[in-house]
Amino acid sequence: MSSQTVSSSSSKRSLVIILAIVAVVAIVLGVLWLGGWAPSFLNSGSHVKGSGHHLYRGLVGLVVGIAAGVGAWWVNRK
Repeated sequence: MSSQTVSSSSSKRSLVIILAIVAVVAIVLGVLWLGGWAPSFLNSGSHVKGSGHHLYRGLVGLVVGIAAGVGAWWVNRK
């Protein structure tokens, strides 16, 4: 096995891990925002005052999470 193959497989593996972590975090945050359970520090700077549901933030979180998950799967497939 050449050093280029080892380097390529390790960078590929680290990319898959990073994408998987981003996917999990984004999906969890999306669910929190859609459920209205997001901590107050995540809502700082928001134009929505009070305990309004952040539908758009939740949907974007879910879309980013799904996209990162698909990206991790795509990079990891052989």
